[in-house]
Amino acid sequence: MKTTTIRISKEKLKLLKAIAGYEGESISKIFEEFAEEYISRHMETMELLKIPDFYEECIEGVKEIKKGGGEKIK
Repeated sequence: MKTTTIRISKEKLKLLKAIAGYEGESISKIFEEFAEEYISRHMETMELLKIPDFYEECIEGVKEIKKGGGEKIK
């Protein structure tokens, strides 16, 4: 596993260490769980971004809406 440096406030780190210690977990394990949760929350977005031209179509749609175009949802 690769080593990474993360910048976090002293206050948050102190709390994380206290919680990790109480749960009998390592700080590394806690951050690994954070990463897994973050990735799972964004999987749908990642899947949508794999669709060819999806991002560009979204940008064009926003431009059209700002110009007053598009259809109103009732």
